[in-house]
Amino acid sequence: MQKRIILLTGNPGVGKTTVLLKVVEDLKAKGCKVGGMVSCEVRSCGTRVGFEVLDLSNGRRGWLAHVNQKSGPQVGRYRVNLADLDSVGAEAIVSAVENSDIVVIDEIGPMELFSESFRKAVRKAVESRKPVLAVVHWKARDTLIDEVKRREDAETRVVTSENRESLHGVVVRKVVESLAKK
Repeated sequence: MQKRIILLTGNPGVGKTTVLLKVVEDLKAKGCKVGGMVSCEVRSCGTRVGFEVLDLSNGRRGWLAHVNQKSGPQVGRYRVNLADLDSVGAEAIVSAVENSDIVVIDEIGPMELFSESFRKAVRKAVESRKPVLAVVHWKARDTLIDEVKRREDAETRVVTSENRESLHGVVVRKVVESLAKK
């Protein structure tokens, strides 16, 4: 069966998002319309202070989580900004399902899973029949993650320091093959 959902996972800091962004860049260069959300760490004076969420289609940004966030679910030293996660992240995924060739989700992890809108958007993406490229948190345990991993049309690729330079080429080929079979 053609694998339409590609899940990237691996240890923290190994380069999952970097691989994902290289794939996005290559797919856009091939003329594919790529949408969805990406999370980027934000540093101040060399220290990580939070994570931004970015809509790949329109460039809208918001805070996924921040050390100075006053309210919201807590994950480590960060509080999750559910308003921005819903209005930027979840909306970016839904918009990608409706308007893009490929849906990108970075990441399905502990912070994002607090949002019901995010969960619904992920389900909509995996049920859409469009290629989905997602980063899955290495240790997160959740019924939604299990559900996506168990799908017949999903495959998981582990990003390692050994394969991170070449993996994007493999993923691009798989996504392009998946698009051709639609």
